Amino acid sequence: MTLELKQMMDGLRAACPLVHHITNYVTVNDCANMTLAAGASPVMADDPKEAADMTATAQALVINIGTLNERTISSMLAAGRRAKRKGIPVVFDPVGCGATAFRTETARTILREVRPSVVRGNISEIGSLFGLDARTKGVDASSEDAGRDALTLARDAAQSWGCVVAVTGAEDIVTDGRGGFAIDNGCAAMGRITGTGCMCTSVTAAFCGAFPDRLLEASAAALVFIGLSGEIAWEAAKERGLGSFHGALFDVASRMTGDRLEKEANYHET
Repeated sequence: MTLELKQMMDGLRAACPLVHHITNYVTVNDCANMTLAAGASPVMADDPKEAADMTATAQALVINIGTLNERTISSMLAAGRRAKRKGIPVVFDPVGCGATAFRTETARTILREVRPSVVRGNISEIGSLFGLDARTKGVDASSEDAGRDALTLARDAAQSWGCVVAVTGAEDIVTDGRGGFAIDNGCAAMGRITGTGCMCTSVTAAFCGAFPDRLLEASAAALVFIGLSGEIAWEAAKERGLGSFHGALFDVASRMTGDRLEKEANYHET
């Protein structure tokens, strides 16, 4: 299967879907700006009195538990349920799942009650959510899980959960349990600044909002987009350091074209 990356990039920017985020307040500004750079429109509303209503106006919903607290859990569940009733794609980022019992139990409740369209996380987060003995290091994957078979885990989880699963890392894996893609775009510096995983989730929701009937391909296109943006940004900024890289990431993403995405994508089917 060949990803129609030019069509998807151009289609996203033509559609400019509204992406509602209930997300991590450490990275919320980056998520908003990366959503805009990709060509979508972000909104962040996490109060229980309006979260579900805001979701009803959107084309995609992000649920990100990076800065988890009791107040927003009810918002996440209400917004997620509303999205599922209306057929709006839900992209779930189980940040730090496995780090604490509260976080793991909450992630599993969201998975069970919302039934997300896409789940994106690192190998420790996905493994822990799936019930394996994974050891998340704060919100990062642990070195102990690095040798785990990401493709098998992603396929098994996708089949069990009935959704698209993306396991991101040095090589990104995305699958619906039947077919999928391995994506090799990206650079090591992306793991050295805060927020690239959260931004990846936001971009995934943007593509899914534009292509709700093509969630596997949309998720793969998002991973290529953010990975290639990182590659190009690092080449431009690496002599100046990580602060310059952070800014360059948004510059490159905002100027990404469908032609360049298609030309420089590095992926294969799994």
